[in-house]
Amino acid sequence: MKREEIFRAVDHTLLAQQATWGEIQQVCDDAIKYGTASVCIPPSYVAAAKEYVGDRMKVCTVIGFPNGYNTTATKVFETEDALENGADEIDMVINIGDLKDRRYERILEEIRSIKAVCGEHVLKVIIETCLLTEEEKIKMCRLVTEAGADFIKTSTGFSAAGATFEDIALFSRHIGPRVKMKAAGGISSFEDAQRFMELGAARLGTSRIVKLAKAEEDNGDTETDQGSY
Repeated sequence: MKREEIFRAVDHTLLAQQATWGEIQQVCDDAIKYGTASVCIPPSYVAAAKEYVGDRMKVCTVIGFPNGYNTTATKVFETEDALENGADEIDMVINIGDLKDRRYERILEEIRSIKAVCGEHVLKVIIETCLLTEEEKIKMCRLVTEAGADFIKTSTGFSAAGATFEDIALFSRHIGPRVKMKAAGGISSFEDAQRFMELGAARLGTSRIVKLAKAEEDNGDTETDQGSY
């Protein structure tokens, strides 16, 4: 697999609490240079980032992040605000307590409400797999499908663990044909990225892939940059 294919699947991400505007600009510059799918950044930077990148790069932001226990009305407002500020894609976190309590209709209606606001904009639903049982993961595959979201996403990167190959394989067996998969959290090598994509992940939430490429360039390893994985 060519590295360019991997870069095109990456949502180049900076969601650290201490992220500065200068760091956001650098993430945007790197995303444009390497041709990633988007930059995934905090909501407070969306308007400035969209003005900065224009049509050169899609801007993704997060809703109900990272815990997911905001009210639905709050998440809907966050989504409306993000889109008004220029966000192209939305990654929302479900209310995990509702899932544990088997309040499936509430989860379904929340995702539907946010997708209704998103319209043609891409909506990815973060379910935080490291906190779920296999039964709960399968249930979320079905709810995300039924709600009409575009992606199911493994993780926020802010909990106990990130994406696993096993979870992407599980998703692939239970999501509907129109739902795509995003692996996020802990993707630390091109080999990992390729494996996730081979299992069917259409997006990768990570900052490390671009950082690895930049480090290789800094070390003069330009031959590897053109290689396959």
